Amino acid sequence: MHGSQVHIDDEILGKAYDARLVLRLLAYLRGHWPWVGVACLCLAGYTGAQLLGPYLVKVAIDRHIAAKDLAGLNRTALAYVATVVLGFLGHFGHSFTTQYVGQRVMHDVRRRLFGHLATHDPAFFDRNPVGRLMTRVINDVENLNELFSSGVVAFLGDTLMLLGIAGAMFFLDWRLGLVGIGLLPAMVWATNLYRRKARENYRESRKILARLNGYLNEHISGMATVQAFGQERRTLHRFMEINSRNRDALLRSVRYNAIFFPLVEVCSAATVGLILWQGGRMILDDTLLPGVLVAFLQYVQRMFQPIRDLAEKYNIFQAAMASSERIFRLLDEPARVLAPVRPGTPSAPAGTIEFQDVWLSYVPGEPVIRGISFRVAPGEKIALVGPTGHGKTSIVSALCRFYDVERGRILVDGLDIREWDKTALRRHLGLVLQDVFLFSGTIGENVSLGCPRIAPEQIQAAARRVHASRFIDRLAHRYDEEVQERGSTLSQGERQLLSFARALAFDPRILILDEATSSVDTETEILIQEALRVLLENRTAIIVAHRLSTIQFADRILVIHQGRIREEGTHADLLARQGLYARLYRLQYQLA
Repeated sequence: MHGSQVHIDDEILGKAYDARLVLRLLAYLRGHWPWVGVACLCLAGYTGAQLLGPYLVKVAIDRHIAAKDLAGLNRTALAYVATVVLGFLGHFGHSFTTQYVGQRVMHDVRRRLFGHLATHDPAFFDRNPVGRLMTRVINDVENLNELFSSGVVAFLGDTLMLLGIAGAMFFLDWRLGLVGIGLLPAMVWATNLYRRKARENYRESRKILARLNGYLNEHISGMATVQAFGQERRTLHRFMEINSRNRDALLRSVRYNAIFFPLVEVCSAATVGLILWQGGRMILDDTLLPGVLVAFLQYVQRMFQPIRDLAEKYNIFQAAMASSERIFRLLDEPARVLAPVRPGTPSAPAGTIEFQDVWLSYVPGEPVIRGISFRVAPGEKIALVGPTGHGKTSIVSALCRFYDVERGRILVDGLDIREWDKTALRRHLGLVLQDVFLFSGTIGENVSLGCPRIAPEQIQAAARRVHASRFIDRLAHRYDEEVQERGSTLSQGERQLLSFARALAFDPRILILDEATSSVDTETEILIQEALRVLLENRTAIIVAHRLSTIQFADRILVIHQGRIREEGTHADLLARQGLYARLYRLQYQLA
């Protein structure tokens, strides 16, 4: 429900024009102003050609055809053809340059958005669902492209065209000009009414579409659960309700369009009829030349096209303003884990870790780590055990500086992690998780993550040392084998061995294993245990584990309970104390 509501809220639209947002958007045109200038010149040329064409028809009729001046008619006809060519070139240049600028701006905004996302730490992604962020980078940026490519300049062109046609008509004959714009007030009223109705319906349809997408995503992903509990009929009925509302909203939009756009045609036809009636009477009274009437008829036909376009442009502006507001809100959200002003890195890192009275809260006033203090000597292996949700993974997150601690300090090689260069710190720490994330690409690329300093020989050597080469060598293309989505064709154990090879290839001084040996079969677990011994050799290690049988080799075991260290010692010492660790061990032994 929460996720669906997020998407619904995202679709609520704002104003069609916001000067503050427009000024920020214009900043992205920096470096593209020459192209914008070319687009405006092309637009001016296209508009001028459209305005000049009817006037040349008037000249041809009244000056040359009436006077039987064939030479003058030829010149005017050539001039008319030239305006057609000019209009084509102007339209082509305008379309090309605006699309070019739109694509460049879209590229720049997406690059900045992704770069900004890369500065945030996991706490940010806990607050912002992936679907929302993808909408920002893909859909919202595409709306900005619509604004730049077919919104702003086209809006200016339509406005310029309307003003130009009105001016041309009054220049030719002010009496017919009044007739020509006589229905414009009615069209303005109808356009405003259509705009309001279309806006309300567009907003409603986007909300319903968001619900429909959310419902589909959730229930297709969970279809096995739906079928297991026999809820197909109820699920279908709920889908039909949402789908019917979506259909009704779209049909309302069709109805509004079916009323408005034919109304524009009716007004255009009515204006043509009035021009013919009034102009014909004036010609009979010898107060108007026939060519002027023909020019007026062409101007009137061209006058109503910009009105239709302006009504359609409103939705583009509205969606673009809403998208830009959401994009800038994301860009304005600062990173909470800040880089130090003068980052430092120890000259000879040894792998020492020290927690000094560390407190950490995800929600203010609800600490998940309470006064944790311990020290890990270089090369020492310690294990963190305890009930689920009592702070083990939070200790790891604090050490990796995914979250900043509220109180206390965490020292790595004698330097507070808040004073470390973040990139250097995380390169110093190797993190291996239970849920291994594999990217699209080859097996080799997933081991090296594309790092240029890791040669293919190092990738293969790391894979051999952790026994990952056993299954890699069976693949058709070995290290060049393409990984399917998130490694779906690999078993859990194979993905885990790849993560060990990845950690070994990067050769960190400190290794962190967070439930890295869970959910595998016995044979694979033996391979993983052997790989683990290779991986931990000559490294400081912190191992988070639920399966106590996997961490008996640890130099020390810290038992975490309700965010505090309750017990500390070796496996044998803790069993002898008959405390919390012993109870956990007996419980697992009985379940086994």
